[in-house]
Amino acid sequence: MSDNRRDFIKKSAILAAASAVSSSALGNLLPDDGNLEELYDYSIENGDVYFEGKLQKLYVGINSSGRLKISQKPLKAQQYINAAGKIVSPGFIDILADNSSAPEDTYLTFESYKVSDGVTSALQLHGGHHKAATYYKTFTKKSHYINWGVSTKVMNIRRNQKSINTRLKVIEKNLAYGAIAISHSIEYQPTPYSELLEYGKLAYKYQRPLFLHLRYSSKEQELSGVIEAIKIARDTGAAVHIDHLNSTGGTFHMEKAISLIKTAVEEGLKITTCVYPYSYWATYLHSKRFDEGWRKRYNLTYSDLTVVGTGEKLSQSRFNELRSKSGVLVAVPEGTMPLSQTVDIAIKEDFCLIGSDGGIERANRANNHPRGAGCFATAVRHFQDIGIPLETILYKLTEAPTKLLKPALMKRGKLKDNYRADIIIFDKDTINGAATMANPNQFSDGIDYVFVNGEIACKQKKLKFMNGKQIKIQAAKIM
Repeated sequence: MSDNRRDFIKKSAILAAASAVSSSALGNLLPDDGNLEELYDYSIENGDVYFEGKLQKLYVGINSSGRLKISQKPLKAQQYINAAGKIVSPGFIDILADNSSAPEDTYLTFESYKVSDGVTSALQLHGGHHKAATYYKTFTKKSHYINWGVSTKVMNIRRNQKSINTRLKVIEKNLAYGAIAISHSIEYQPTPYSELLEYGKLAYKYQRPLFLHLRYSSKEQELSGVIEAIKIARDTGAAVHIDHLNSTGGTFHMEKAISLIKTAVEEGLKITTCVYPYSYWATYLHSKRFDEGWRKRYNLTYSDLTVVGTGEKLSQSRFNELRSKSGVLVAVPEGTMPLSQTVDIAIKEDFCLIGSDGGIERANRANNHPRGAGCFATAVRHFQDIGIPLETILYKLTEAPTKLLKPALMKRGKLKDNYRADIIIFDKDTINGAATMANPNQFSDGIDYVFVNGEIACKQKKLKFMNGKQIKIQAAKIM
């Protein structure tokens, strides 16, 4: 039978059969309580279902509207999926996806590597877009494998608008159209604190989080960036999210960075952060991170840099040549950010989530960090391996982002009656990211099914149907 639950032939047959049944015959289908028993498009059976924070033996139904039914009893369905020995979970939510390079041309490649990694909602809240209305109007017309949405990107707005007042007006316009957050990268575009406060005030006014790539990433100064983010939250009341703390802010002093954030949270401030499960960072050669003095800041040299996707090691002359170009991504050596000293410490905190900070944008051997294709499967594998309960991991990948991004993700991130059927079925023993620095373009292992809004979007590493929806905040929600 076709995987497409809206298959025309199937629907026609059902309609014909229903028309042929007399009212007396319908009476025979009624259960004891007098209600007509619903026929679901799918019933997922025999799996360990992540429900209310625990793995339980339950039945998961998907109706014709792409909504969920969770039951302790078997459900009648047109298709049954046997999930014996597998985990049935809400789809993963990537709050730090990145598809900033020519998205109109690259978005399908980007989405294919997200959905094959178990991601059902990829939200670009690190960069986003400086014209949210244009972005949403353009991409709403296109078909998508996954749910999608963007923040308002301050970096580009600052390049285009010279006065703070004009910048703020543009940001407000983006928020009015539904942008999920305000995002800014202070390291890449240094900004006065007084101006950052204005962005924080807007975030508080419209109850959207302020996503920050911190000002410093060096051993000597990184904690100053964490302190600054906390101060913004305190001075404005805004919810502040610190992007990828393992590579910016806590690379060298993670325990102290976590302590600072924990104290702020205990004070009542709204601070969250995220990490990605890799021991090396990557960024563009033309960025300010490689300004004069970078070798001393990171204790690295030219030959430590590898062009992602080709494996080319750089020399000084090649570094200078490629630095004059845009869009060349290089990675530092594995182990530069030891997991045991960074990610493994941060992930134990309730305020720490997972965000990829990446996306695959080209079809063959992309110049993108492997986290763009394998972040979430790698996270599930790694954190299980170091003894973190699977239920804790799944919470961070599914429900926790919905709390940070209310109301944008209403009725997502949980397996609950009438919620959106964004679901992943995977093998907890074999799930793992397959993407590597030499070849990032690889679908993750151990993932059997990914449903997006009730449609099978990916099955056994094969892309299926496109049923992704936009994620935005309606103007009516604005304060």
